[in-house]
Amino acid sequence: MPKRGYHHGNLRQALVEAALALIEEKGPTGFTLSEAAKQAGVTPAAVYRHFEGREDLIIECALQGHAIFGDLMEYAYESGQPSALAAFEATGRAYLAFARKYPGHYMAMFESGLSRHATPELSRAVARSRGVLEKAAEELSQHIPEDRRPPATMFSSHIWALSHGVVELFARGNPGGNIPFPPEDLLEAGIGIYLRGLGLVAPDR
Repeated sequence: MPKRGYHHGNLRQALVEAALALIEEKGPTGFTLSEAAKQAGVTPAAVYRHFEGREDLIIECALQGHAIFGDLMEYAYESGQPSALAAFEATGRAYLAFARKYPGHYMAMFESGLSRHATPELSRAVARSRGVLEKAAEELSQHIPEDRRPPATMFSSHIWALSHGVVELFARGNPGGNIPFPPEDLLEAGIGIYLRGLGLVAPDR
């Protein structure tokens, strides 16, 4: 088979795309730089013109993923306005949609073991995407009396953990194939239970 080519002057992005495909196939720690070079159609030595090593390449994959993720989260938040509840629920659905559409980015971002502070750029990108969910949580929690109001960071972290759990257990591959509920329904129901517990959604009668 002929080697996969790349556009002249865009080798860096070709390597990122090769790494994303390998991450999706083998996981973020299951491939080598040589494999990424081969998939991009270049020699292993060419990789080092752009990346210091595999971790540096994965950081770039995660950085690009957070840029896409942040855009999706901001769009979801804005599209749910003017209702604080609708905006909040939209950000949860955006998390699930991102994991399905961009599995390589998602794995680089959340399953590679990278510190969010690996580089200043990555730290800023993570803060941006998390900030959207925190903003949605803060706006929604204004309806809770101040003495019973959880910190927005805690509130959003709970929903983040719930969303991540649904993705990991039921949304990627076919891990939840025996579950009779779509991942979207599981996430919506879980968020609903959480919000009812905070008194933000009326209880079922």
